[in-house]
Amino acid sequence: MMKGIQYITDDNGEKSAVVIDIKTYGEQLEDFLDGLEAQQRLSEPQEEYRVVMERIIASKK
Repeated sequence: MMKGIQYITDDNGEKSAVVIDIKTYGEQLEDFLDGLEAQQRLSEPQEEYRVVMERIIASKK
């Protein structure tokens, strides 16, 4: 078992959650969570940078 990581099990002994020591793994955990968020957002509508910038500039006129 890795130091700073604890698994929580359900009544059947199946792993159901994990507790990760932020002091030990904070940076890696943040990277992992950022990756999960990016993966979830892949299906969101996307706009080209140029189009967004043109809209922003036009709104300031």
